[in-house]
Amino acid sequence: MSYVDGWVVPVPHDKREAYREMAVKGAEVFKDHGATHIVECWGNDLPRGKTTDFFMAVKAEENENVVFSWIVWPSKESRDAGWAKVMQDERMKPEDGMPFDGKRMFWGGFEVILDSND
Repeated sequence: MSYVDGWVVPVPHDKREAYREMAVKGAEVFKDHGATHIVECWGNDLPRGKTTDFFMAVKAEENENVVFSWIVWPSKESRDAGWAKVMQDERMKPEDGMPFDGKRMFWGGFEVILDSND
């Protein structure tokens, strides 16, 4: 069964295009190193919660939106090997810094327990 890396990050509204451009470049690198599918989503229907929500989870500021993203790998083993290669790939070094505050980003790896496409 496949393996998924997911993350949520706050991105300033005026950095949307810079984030998208970074994501396009990154997707090519991840696919070159074994990822099978990359999805980047710009929040547009994110309800505000009383206890928690996407905005609270990343301490989003008034001028920021939330991006929800994931990468699909064939297996955890291919993910671990792929990430090692991605981290060494020169294309992943940002030229102008990141278009978001990485300290408020959260991420993790997930074992797939259901995939309706399988």
